Amino acid sequence: EVQLVESGGGLVQPGESLRLSCAASGFTFSSHVMGWFRQTPGKEREFVAAIGFNGATSQYTDPVKGRFRISRENAKRMMYLQMNNLKPEDTAVYYCNGVLPSESGGTPIFGSWGQGTQVTVSS
Repeated sequence: EVQLVESGGGLVQPGESLRLSCAASGFTFSSHVMGWFRQTPGKEREFVAAIGFNGATSQYTDPVKGRFRISRENAKRMMYLQMNNLKPEDTAVYYCNGVLPSESGGTPIFGSWGQGTQVTVSS
């Protein structure tokens, strides 16, 4: 059974940083492209970032390029999202999932989602 557990969210002021973590189990983590998605009330979940099998490649949605950095530790079955210079528009619930990459971003591959972690950026 696929399990994805996100953590690390919180309430921060604009310009501050957060580091999100994703703990994965129930599948061969090192064989999957992994990624982060986010969702705000009333909107569809959107792609944020993805990272290749060994961490050598990454992809970001335009609004977060240069501010967010995705990473992974296959031995620990963990993935991370370092978010710097946070903006109010980054406020959302953040989720992790396996990713099917595409030119426009990526689509989630697992039907089950974790509980997500809330990120709120507000002064």
